[in-house]
Amino acid sequence: MRIFSLTLGAAFLLACSAGLCAADDSASDAKVDDDRGPQTGRLSFGWASVDITPEEPVAVAGQYHARITDKVDDRLTATALAIETHNGQGAIDQAVLVSCDLAVIRTMLQDRVRKLAALRLPDLDVEKIVLCATHTHTAPSITDVTQEHHPYDFMGMWAYRIPEQGVMRPARYVEFLAQRLAEAVVGAWKNRGEGSVSWALSYAVVGHNRRAVYADKRAVMYGDTNDPNFSHIEGPSDPTIDLLFFWNRDKEISGMAIAVPCPAQEVEGRRSMSADFWHDVRAVLRKRYGAELPILALCGASGDQSPHLLLNKQADARLRSRRQLERRAAIAAEIERGVELVWEDARRDMHSDLRFQHHVSATPLPVRKVTDARYEQALADYEAGKHRRAQLNDVDFMKWRVSRALIARYKHQQRDPYYSAEIHLLRLGDVAIATNPFELFLDYGLRIKARSPAEQTLVVQLAADGGGYVPTERAVLGGGYSARIDDGVVGPAGGKVLVDYTVQTIREMWLD
Repeated sequence: MRIFSLTLGAAFLLACSAGLCAADDSASDAKVDDDRGPQTGRLSFGWASVDITPEEPVAVAGQYHARITDKVDDRLTATALAIETHNGQGAIDQAVLVSCDLAVIRTMLQDRVRKLAALRLPDLDVEKIVLCATHTHTAPSITDVTQEHHPYDFMGMWAYRIPEQGVMRPARYVEFLAQRLAEAVVGAWKNRGEGSVSWALSYAVVGHNRRAVYADKRAVMYGDTNDPNFSHIEGPSDPTIDLLFFWNRDKEISGMAIAVPCPAQEVEGRRSMSADFWHDVRAVLRKRYGAELPILALCGASGDQSPHLLLNKQADARLRSRRQLERRAAIAAEIERGVELVWEDARRDMHSDLRFQHHVSATPLPVRKVTDARYEQALADYEAGKHRRAQLNDVDFMKWRVSRALIARYKHQQRDPYYSAEIHLLRLGDVAIATNPFELFLDYGLRIKARSPAEQTLVVQLAADGGGYVPTERAVLGGGYSARIDDGVVGPAGGKVLVDYTVQTIREMWLD
C-alpha cells in the first residue's frame, strides 16, 4: 500500500475527518506558497494505442461465478495520452493517462508498468503515470487465486478457480499486460509534439441508476420495478459527458478524451472478450473524424450506474427495433451526437499556451470498519468452508474468499484504520481532472463537480487501483449489493473525506 503524503490538502482532510474544520469551505482560503501554483507553458502531447487481448482462453473478471472465454467479440485496447508543458527553462509538468479495456486496475499492475517505463524513459517522472479502467466485465481477470494480498487490496480477493490446463493464468496475463501497457506509455511519450487542446461539456444518455428501492426501504441492484412494492430509483443519473479535443500543429484533430459517468457493461454477462460499448464508440468516431483517431475512454463516477434500463424497457426496445440498433450501437450513437453537438465550438477554442499542473498523493481515507457481528459471521462462514473448498460451487467459493478477506480487514483495521488512496489531480487550462481508485457512487462525483472552481471538472474512477464501491449513506441504509461492507474498503465517511480533499486540492491549483 502507498505511503501517506501529507500535503496541505491531506492535512486539511484529516482535520475534517476528526471534526476540526468548520462546516463551510473557509479552509479553502488557506495560503500556499506561490511557487506551488501552475505556470503557463507550451503544450505538447503524444498518443499511442496497443492491443491487450490475450490470444489464449482466460478467466473473465466481473461476476461471482467463473467464466472462461470461448471467443473474442472485439479486441481489447489500451490508449495512452502523454501531456507535458514547457517554457524557456524546460519542462513544467507531466502526465501520462492510460485508458484500459479492463474491469479494474490494481496497484501491483501500475507499479509494474512504472518500473518498465522507467527503464526506457529517464526524462519522465513515472509517478505521473496513471492507469484507468473502463470497467468492462468482459476482460481478463487480473487476480490469481494463488497470490496473497494486503487486507485492503479489495480486488485481491476477487479471484476464480480456473482449470489447470488450456487457460492463461491471471499472473501470466498480468505480465503480458504490463509489458503492453509500458509500450503504450513509451510510445505516447516519444510521440510528443506541440499542439492545442480544447474542452467542452456535452450530453449523452448512457448511464442509469441501477438501484431500485421498495416500500420497506430495502434497495436492490437491478431490482424489479414491476413489483407492487417498488417505490423509486435510489439516486440520480448524469446525462453529461466531458470532452477534451487535442489538435496538432495544423489544427487537425489528433485525439479525444471522453469521460462518461457509466461503466462499460452493456454485455457484461458474456464469456467472450469485448471492449463493450467503447468498441462501438471508437468505430463511429473514427468513421467520422479519422480512421486512426485515438480515444481516451474514461469512466466517470458511476458506482451506482449502468447502461441497463430499469424503466421503459419495452419502449426503448421498440425504438431500437425501428432504428435497427443494438443497445451498444445506440449508446455509441448517443456519444457520437454528444461530440457532434460541441464539435464546431471546440474547433474555435484551441489553447496551445496554458497552465498545467499534476498533483499526485497517497491520501489516507478512513476505512469502513468491519463490525464485530460481521466478523463473527465471516469467521463462521470461513471455518465452515475451509476444509471443503473443492466442493463449493463458484459463487460459494467467491463468498468464502470474501469471508476470509473480511476477517483480515477486521484484524488489520485495529492497527491501521486508513486506506491509502492514490489520487491524481490535474489542471489543464480551465479544466480539472480528478481521479480516484473506486467504484464511486455518482453523488460524490456530482459533489466534486459542484464545488470545484474549475470551469469543467472530469471525475475519473477506477484509476491506479480498485478499492471497491464507495456507497452513499442512503445506499448503506437500503443495503443490497454495492452498499454492503463486503463490497468496498471505504464507506460514506471516507467518501466525504475524498470529496473534501479533492475539492481543496483543486482549489489550491486555482489560487493565483
